[in-house]
Amino acid sequence: MESLIQRLKTLSSAEDFLLFFGVPFDERVVQVNRLHILKRFYQYLHQTPGTSTLDDVALFRCQRDLLARAYGDFLTSTPAREKVFKVFQDAEGKQSVALASLRDSLADRRPRPSATGSSAQATPRAATPAIAATPTLAAMSPAHPS
Repeated sequence: MESLIQRLKTLSSAEDFLLFFGVPFDERVVQVNRLHILKRFYQYLHQTPGTSTLDDVALFRCQRDLLARAYGDFLTSTPAREKVFKVFQDAEGKQSVALASLRDSLADRRPRPSATGSSAQATPRAATPAIAATPTLAAMSPAHPS
């Protein structure tokens, strides 16, 4: 007889796991959350001590309960709220840049006034492309082919 672990190795999708363990599910929920459900199931498995000492029947029941719990998490919540994947854990999926960093970056790109205080502008640094070399929106529009 094939062991539980060998049978589990043949499963690949969230639907496969849910069907195998006999966990009732809504296809629409699984379509949207399949990776999140499997990842949460994996997390629950690794947080549960003593599973390596269980026989196949007890292990099946334990895993079925953990999968049902993982699926249930996404019946009442969203992937963003559950934060299963790193992208949702890092600042709730938002990347941020400090305002001072932006200000310093822009200051390096602006032409600097001359030391004499005249309105003449200094030549841009070699590493920064000149603004005049940047095409204008009018030049890039279809009405004005270059």
